Amino acid sequence: MNFSEKQINILIVEDELLIAKNLSHKLQKLGYKIADIVSSGADAIQRAGELKPDLILMDIVIKGDLDGIETAAIIHQVFDIPIIYTTAYADDETLQRAENTGSYGYLLKPFKEREVHATIKIALSKYQEAVNLQKLIAVAAAKSENRSRFISMAYHDLNTPLTTIQLSAQMLEDSEFPEMPGTTNKNVDRIKKAVSNMSELLEEILMLSKAEAGKLSLDLERVNVTDLCTSILEELQPIVTDKHLVTFRTQADPLYAQLDAKLLHHLLTNLLSNAIKYSPNGGNVCLELSCENQQIIFAVRDEGIGLSAEYQRKLFQQFERGANVGKIKGSGLGLCIVKHIVDLHGGTISVESAIGKGTAFIVALPFLSH
Repeated sequence: MNFSEKQINILIVEDELLIAKNLSHKLQKLGYKIADIVSSGADAIQRAGELKPDLILMDIVIKGDLDGIETAAIIHQVFDIPIIYTTAYADDETLQRAENTGSYGYLLKPFKEREVHATIKIALSKYQEAVNLQKLIAVAAAKSENRSRFISMAYHDLNTPLTTIQLSAQMLEDSEFPEMPGTTNKNVDRIKKAVSNMSELLEEILMLSKAEAGKLSLDLERVNVTDLCTSILEELQPIVTDKHLVTFRTQADPLYAQLDAKLLHHLLTNLLSNAIKYSPNGGNVCLELSCENQQIIFAVRDEGIGLSAEYQRKLFQQFERGANVGKIKGSGLGLCIVKHIVDLHGGTISVESAIGKGTAFIVALPFLSH
């Protein structure tokens, strides 16, 4: 609706006939069209539904079971028609009640043409802005929902053939070397590795999509964090080379906290695998676990290639990767997901790094139970 391109249709709600006629005359003189004049809240609601006016001028004090404010609240909720209150006098409490109904302005009696015209123009402008904002929000929500649905469909559509390829590669390996268990074919290994990388990427895209759509939620439980850290380090052994020394340090054993075990597993796996991957020349990789100021602290330290100050400023953005990664592969999604997980827990994440001097990620999460 563009109010500047049409004659504005106004419903007057006023139980003093002379005042209503006077207001109607002023409005017509200013170029407005009068839809009707009614004197009660019930009639105002009925006529608003029948006539769908562009604007309603509502006297706060009208006769009947509903006063002007109660009537306006119903009309606003059911028909979403902008309302300007008219009043000779109103105390602070009444004005506050009126404000809570989403009023678009006030006109004081006796009415002056210039004030009436200006108030109506401002009210319709404010209403148009509100309508446009609602449309933008609706479009954004629809796009987000469609994007989330598309990604979910793509994940399932792609994950099924990947699973088939993985099983086929396994069957090929078993049939090619039936008498020699443990013997592998490099081509089969490449297939399995590629499938594994693609599956990890799909999982990251799906998780990021859920996070952005607000559908990534916490499933809090009492977690033995010490055991979880130990288990993750064992799972990462296949990517640890002879040049790496991976250690785990903790102040307390065991250490418990209310956390989402699955998301925490993803967070720590990402940080630790990055620490190993971005230390191509080897060195120490350490996971530290501690408690401080009612928080549980995870620190992942490495002696790898490090991060530039420029990259650290956009570290948690999607698809961002450091300029010094060279041929080291990565999606640029992992740290963005890590940040979402930290935020969901109400925690913080910081980084200490310099080019060629390694990196330390420090994650602090609320320590909710012992």
